Amino acid sequence: MRSYPNNRIPGARFLHAPGPTRIPDEVLDAMHRQSIDLADTRLDTWIKDCEAGMQALVGTRDAEVYLYAANGHGAWEVAIANVLAEGDLVLIPSTGHFSEGWALQTEALDRRVLRTPWREGYPIDPDEIETILRKDKEGEIKAVFVVQTDTSTGITSDVQAIREAIDRAGHPALYVVDVVSSLAATPFHMDAMGVNLVVGGSQKGLMLPPGLGFVVVDARANQASVDNPSPKFYWDWTKRTGTHAYRKFCGTPPLQMLMGLRAALELLQQEGLEQVFARHRRLAGAVFEAIDAWSAAGAIDFFCQDKQARSVAVTAVTVQGFDPEAIRNLAREQFQVAMAGGLGPMAGKVFRIGHLGDMNEPTILGALAGIEAAMLRMAVPIGRDALPRAIDFLASQGS
Repeated sequence: MRSYPNNRIPGARFLHAPGPTRIPDEVLDAMHRQSIDLADTRLDTWIKDCEAGMQALVGTRDAEVYLYAANGHGAWEVAIANVLAEGDLVLIPSTGHFSEGWALQTEALDRRVLRTPWREGYPIDPDEIETILRKDKEGEIKAVFVVQTDTSTGITSDVQAIREAIDRAGHPALYVVDVVSSLAATPFHMDAMGVNLVVGGSQKGLMLPPGLGFVVVDARANQASVDNPSPKFYWDWTKRTGTHAYRKFCGTPPLQMLMGLRAALELLQQEGLEQVFARHRRLAGAVFEAIDAWSAAGAIDFFCQDKQARSVAVTAVTVQGFDPEAIRNLAREQFQVAMAGGLGPMAGKVFRIGHLGDMNEPTILGALAGIEAAMLRMAVPIGRDALPRAIDFLASQGS
């Protein structure tokens, strides 16, 4: 009798990290194609399709899309290198691990960072941004870098309200938004929200492997790059203009990633963005019902204390009296549900349930069941009506 290889499990392991997320079969199939030579006209078509699809996804008509062989941290550096000169000051409102990571990366490149105090469990306060910008009479702050959804906390800040705060202050700072964890899950409209530069990555709502970063650049952000005297080369989007594929990628394009991105964008277009957003709200609502039920016994709770700011992409769950990493490991190894642990200041305090990307009702219910089984195995005190409440919520929702 044949035995399973050591790393093979019957059935499927549910992937509920907030990234990398599950890759749809259509995207995997597209990426399995052989490479082509760089003079093949199909490549130009793929790139144009990807650029147009990304413009539609972020909600812009005229802003330019630049794709990079890089992860989200690489995309951060694209923003830093292009719109900030060495010594320039940027305001980065604190949201948790990822706003601080962006801030540290900015400082490592000899730019200066002004942070706001981090209020654990709460989103960015637009009034605080307005106050800071009003005090900057000399216009020393060149940009405001905002993380829409901080993956480490599961908190989504109000991008539109922050734009309005910048406008009320009458400040000329560029508005730069990280949509790594929010794009294709949370509504985002670059033009309507007055965003000058969008920064993102491939491995979350875009349903791709890690490795493709992107920026979407309006005229003001582009002019800032043109006027920036600091040295840059690979990250310089002004060197990636034109129609030649080799130039667009400052070298060989990541062909299979482009094939996958084209397929992923087609899936999103076929479903329709409003339906994509509604699906994420529906599935997140089921997760919220389950966590609220678990919390009745006192050991489990939401990290996000503002219900309106709870992310539809990922939820951070606090644990009292038990090791969240032990819950996470047991859920993965015994009940085949892989989720995420805490990062930075959240390490050892939370586990995180991803509910974005290629997800549906059965995957969410299966994940909640596996996580509950792990907690019961560890004797974590929880309310026992989580799954019925999640099911009732989903049953009450329209398609």
